[in-house]
Amino acid sequence: MQDGIGLTVYFEIIIYPVIALFAIEMISRAAKIANWVKLLTQAISCVGFGIAYLILYFEQWLTAGVLLALAIALFYQAKVSKLNPQKTLY
Repeated sequence: MQDGIGLTVYFEIIIYPVIALFAIEMISRAAKIANWVKLLTQAISCVGFGIAYLILYFEQWLTAGVLLALAIALFYQAKVSKLNPQKTLY
């Protein structure tokens, strides 16, 4: 018997945030949503996944930390995009 979580769960832990970020990107492009709203939504999803991983899979604290760091960067980019839309690179 194996302790901890299996390899398939590791792949799920990695792929779910990627799918969420990609889905938000595609929906925002299709609906022509403002860039800062898209970035804010992506940041909130990263925070949600980070907190969920800390609560459900505490051994994934490093993954949660990376997601929370990405959320901070996305919050910053959303602020820059809202204040000066011409300054954003994407």
